Amino acid sequence: MTIRSSIPSRRAFLKLSGAAVASSLVGGSAFAQTPADRPLHGLSAFGELKYPPGFTQFDYASPDAPRGGTFVFQPGYWVHNQNVTTFNTLNSFVRTGDAPPRMELCFDSLMVRAWDEPDAVYGLVAETVTLSPDRNSFTFRLRPHARFHDGSPLTAQDVAFSYLLLKEKGHPDFVLPLGEMEAVEVLGAHEVRLAFSGRQSARSILDIVLFPILSRASLEGSSFDSSTLEPLLGSGPYRVGRFSAGRYVEYDRVEDDWAHDLPARRGLFHFDRIRVEFYADRNAAFEAFKKGETLWREEFTSRLWANGYDFPAMSEGRVVRREFPSELRPSLYCKALNQRRARFRDPRVREAIALCFDFEWANRTLFHGLYQRSQSPFERSPYRAEGRPSPEELALLEPLRGRIPEAAFAEAVTQPASDGSGRDRRLLRRASRLLEEAGWRRRDGGLYNAEGERFTLEYLVRDEVFLQFESSFMANLRALGIDARIRRVDPAQYQARKLRFDFDLIEVAYLLGATPTHDTLVQFFHSRSATVEGSNNFPGMADPAVDALVDEVGRAKTRQAFVTAMRALDRVLRARRDWIPNWHSAHRRVAYWDMFGFKEPKPDYFFPVEALWWYEEEKAKAIGKA
Repeated sequence: MTIRSSIPSRRAFLKLSGAAVASSLVGGSAFAQTPADRPLHGLSAFGELKYPPGFTQFDYASPDAPRGGTFVFQPGYWVHNQNVTTFNTLNSFVRTGDAPPRMELCFDSLMVRAWDEPDAVYGLVAETVTLSPDRNSFTFRLRPHARFHDGSPLTAQDVAFSYLLLKEKGHPDFVLPLGEMEAVEVLGAHEVRLAFSGRQSARSILDIVLFPILSRASLEGSSFDSSTLEPLLGSGPYRVGRFSAGRYVEYDRVEDDWAHDLPARRGLFHFDRIRVEFYADRNAAFEAFKKGETLWREEFTSRLWANGYDFPAMSEGRVVRREFPSELRPSLYCKALNQRRARFRDPRVREAIALCFDFEWANRTLFHGLYQRSQSPFERSPYRAEGRPSPEELALLEPLRGRIPEAAFAEAVTQPASDGSGRDRRLLRRASRLLEEAGWRRRDGGLYNAEGERFTLEYLVRDEVFLQFESSFMANLRALGIDARIRRVDPAQYQARKLRFDFDLIEVAYLLGATPTHDTLVQFFHSRSATVEGSNNFPGMADPAVDALVDEVGRAKTRQAFVTAMRALDRVLRARRDWIPNWHSAHRRVAYWDMFGFKEPKPDYFFPVEALWWYEEEKAKAIGKA
């Protein structure tokens, strides 16, 4: 990986090493309605942009909000190699190590998402993007005043260096989408072109333009893919401040942020400091919030939401508890059985294990009735299949008949409701029959196959809360003769084992994009990711028929065709039973110390409170937190 000439004196053509993965996708089809050879201020999957050229801010931004204060919290979501319970590296863009959440705030990208649109991106470092007629290359004109935090200019060389580096050494979140990027062409100090093979999904670019831009001068020749507690040089609205590995990290707002008045940034990022606290234990994190050591909390424990908020600050009105609508994005909250282990490859085994999970009992006795049973890896979205397949869905499914479960052609597969007892004998008898059909027999109190191997199952968790609400699930597995146990490990060990797929069963929770790209679906469901350590293909799915449907989603030229392909994919995933759906809620449950301002309604597709909310000094004084 080299840049062969300096700029602006000459053009540098950067050829990438490594063979591209073959695919049947046709590049550019989803941008058929987007004009080529014309500089554009934004892109969307199907040509639908809310904000016109020359817009001044996003509607959810608050340019008149005051700046100042410190926002202290434990995040409810994270990306790449990040870990919410500990950290040992400040490099969030590689596979190794545990990085702190929100490290991405320190880095800018070519474009950014609009949080009130399902799939639109608008220029940040890139002032414009121009599509080639074949939609296989994208030329970005960069803003000449873009700067890194040390004052050095951010140039096309840095962009090219970043994409090559992430393709070679980055986290799978970057490596997989960049698999079909064939070349980077530096056209000048502030102009760069990304060229693709033609086999990529057209919507790949909507993810790729969000990748971080790194400083070539600060990283060239260094060991990028190793853990480090030396912050990487960035250009974003925040930079790393004080930190103590595994305990806390502070991000300080950049006072001379080069992009603060650009339309994509104006009216966002109001806090002077964002501090992320780390707690290995949920109870410790809740106690810290009650004491005011953290100031904002999203509650994921139904017991606490129902009965735990009776502490003094709450009764005195200094803490507010409320619900916000969940984002309009697919929710994948499921159990994943690792099919890299032979005993989980038979779908009858996976169905039997799913039948042991009594949601109705858990929701009544543990969850206080706050949840609904999920049925799909695309829950809470228009991509969840309902009823029998439509004619349009059948047109995609029929060519796969004999290669996909027959159940995909009937009513969409759902998890059966139990009697709520925690041990529904009807469902357990059905599970026992399925295991017997799959070749597992009861003997000496256990379950054995023809080779005499006992059926064992280790449920890997990192939080003690699972020990309680999965008690019925584990008891039902044991009742079938499965040697089932829960193993709780520390966060670092959990992350490492998940990374290398060293587990039988784990919980997986992701909020997918409102219009999931082909690359996102590859990460979770495609054969290409099954052997890529650090990918999200936790069950180890490797089915050519599923691959074909994922690729069909990538080929969709209209939103309706996209929805149809996603529903067909959903039907097959549910019939294969690779993922055991858990539960979901229509709301985010949030508590916070009453010292913040915010604009309502919240954006429909993303809710980064640390970017949207602001500190109000008078409120803070009123509750004794100034």
